[in-house]
Amino acid sequence: MKMKIKAIKSTKSLAFVLAVVLISCSQERSPVTGWAYNDPSNGGFEKPPYEEQETGPGLVLIEGGTFTMGRAEHDVTYEWNNIPRRVTISSFYIDETEVSNFAYLEYLYWTQRVFGPTFPEIYYKALPDTLVWREKLAYNEPYVEYYLRHPAYRDYPVVGVNWLQANDFCAWRTDRVNEFILIREGLLDHTPSPTDQDYFSTEAYLAGKWQGQLKNKLPSFDGQNPEREVRMEDGIFLPKYRLPTEAEWEYAAYGLIGNTIGERITDRRIYPWNGHGVRNSNDAYLGQINANFVRGAGDYMGTAGFLNDNADVTAPVYSYWPNDYGLYNMSGNVCEWVMDVYRPNTVTDADEFRPFRGNVFTTQVRDSTTLVGGYGGEIVANTDGPIWQKFKHKVNVPGVHGTTVDEPVEVTDSVFAILSVDPQENNNATPEGKADIPGRVQWRQVSSAFSTDNLDERRNYKTADYINYLDGDVMSSIYFDQGEAAYEDKSGKMMYEYAKTSLINDKARVYKGGSWRDRAYFLNPGVRRYLDQRQSNAWLGFRCAMTRVGSPVGLGGR
Repeated sequence: MKMKIKAIKSTKSLAFVLAVVLISCSQERSPVTGWAYNDPSNGGFEKPPYEEQETGPGLVLIEGGTFTMGRAEHDVTYEWNNIPRRVTISSFYIDETEVSNFAYLEYLYWTQRVFGPTFPEIYYKALPDTLVWREKLAYNEPYVEYYLRHPAYRDYPVVGVNWLQANDFCAWRTDRVNEFILIREGLLDHTPSPTDQDYFSTEAYLAGKWQGQLKNKLPSFDGQNPEREVRMEDGIFLPKYRLPTEAEWEYAAYGLIGNTIGERITDRRIYPWNGHGVRNSNDAYLGQINANFVRGAGDYMGTAGFLNDNADVTAPVYSYWPNDYGLYNMSGNVCEWVMDVYRPNTVTDADEFRPFRGNVFTTQVRDSTTLVGGYGGEIVANTDGPIWQKFKHKVNVPGVHGTTVDEPVEVTDSVFAILSVDPQENNNATPEGKADIPGRVQWRQVSSAFSTDNLDERRNYKTADYINYLDGDVMSSIYFDQGEAAYEDKSGKMMYEYAKTSLINDKARVYKGGSWRDRAYFLNPGVRRYLDQRQSNAWLGFRCAMTRVGSPVGLGGR
């Protein structure tokens, strides 16, 4: 009897061991340590399932590569600011079309619902300037009144939006898309009427500062915490929507993927289509105009009965033929904002890989009262509404119906309103880009005043602002050999004396592409122009982009 019981016990032990072995074999193990992932018995370090980045609404994947950036035609303006240079662009996403009036109205509607009752100035700051249509000797009042809001123009590109407003739209779009993804995955309840206290913010959520709650949490393999919040490591959230860089925009506009055989680009392009002309060379559409632009003096759309581009001002965003990436109106219709700060020599100065000028390195503001040994600290969010203290300028804020207020209203440069931050007074900091929006995480420039930034130990950068690097800073000044003191003493004779000898400063932003008011020369994607980031125009719009993470070609790629 004892032997039988012992045999039974041995059998049960063997079955248990076999079960453990089978479970262990079914779990993926670390090739470094041998420990199993997703196993509560060894701490629960997780490896979530992930395939590849989801394509966000409205976006097209642009497979990156090398191309010759810069001038592809005669430099008729003699600015010499787009010297040809070979660069490489990583894969990224960009909008199929320009942002339309209706898309922007959706943004305005949401902003007014959420912030209007408590912070109406946030809504007013988001309004496009409809008065950009006015001309001293032209009757354009119908566009002032109807272009933005009338349904006849809902599919036309939004204009009158400055660079700062375009960035705010991108931030709003990021949050709304990620909120929708959480709702779609059953993790978040839909909130029909969000307020400024509980609207979803991706950054605030990841920082643990979001005031709302998830409907369902993700299961956790940590034995002490069976459920957890969504993390960046899960791959559920999409990267931020943003403006494309100048190099990205130019690369996408050319669409040279259609002229590539192996690694050889068979034909270089002047425009987003093949050939030296602006008319379609396809037999079925022979002679039809490829873009919305000014054909000649006083000719904005051709003659009655045969309108050459079928548009007096802008055209619907899905007009004309897309380029070989499937992008519409990369030349003509409206010019488009890009991220870069303008400098004439950027093309020659910038890196060969992902060239860009405009870096201002920032970090999240942390509460100094919770720092542990100089590190860590709780992330600070703006809970008190607008903190507009500096960097204000006066503008006429357009009203709902295209009118202006009686007196200019002070508003802030919402994207680059960064105050110098006292390390002991973090809570009073004004963050970069989000100082005026309650519920957003605060940001500040990295600084040597903060030991946690470790700038003294860094080799790749030593300060925050590199906008002037090699073109406007001390080393690029004619007084560089006399030291920084001489540079500061002779500040009246600097390289870019704004409003004296130059219109270039750190608020001058590049815009690309031709518009309905431009001649054919400006349809070339290599042409560079600039405008103050606080200004807007009736021929200037934008489209959003998104960083591609992981494989440049995606599943099924080479």
